[in-house]
Amino acid sequence: MPGGRAATGPPVEDGAEDRAWQRLDKWLWCARFMAARADCARLVAEGLLRINRQPTDKPHARLRVGDIITLPLRGRVRVLEVLALAPRRGPASEARLLYRDLEERNNGGGPADPCGSAERAAYRPPYPIPTRSPR
Repeated sequence: MPGGRAATGPPVEDGAEDRAWQRLDKWLWCARFMAARADCARLVAEGLLRINRQPTDKPHARLRVGDIITLPLRGRVRVLEVLALAPRRGPASEARLLYRDLEERNNGGGPADPCGSAERAAYRPPYPIPTRSPR
């Protein structure tokens, strides 16, 4: 080679994913949270998603196994632990193995209630609400 040095190891593309991380938008798409990867990128770009409590608006953010994702989706906030990186976008049964929903664990296995009915049931108004009686 001109210049004296030979390259050591395989060539590495700038920004290429390796086995330790994956692009956030690609992982969300492979985990089937949205139908199109562009929709996943748009969701992240809105800036409402968090990785390990840190807000991010970058679809190319690096996601690693063990990261916690806070994701507002379909009227509720989901808290997910990344269990694996996705080698491909597979069927839903395979996609479900990529993460664990931490909200389900905290609520005893059932889905999280977005309306907070347990909180509403425990709340009593500070005074009686007057009602009209029919005459």
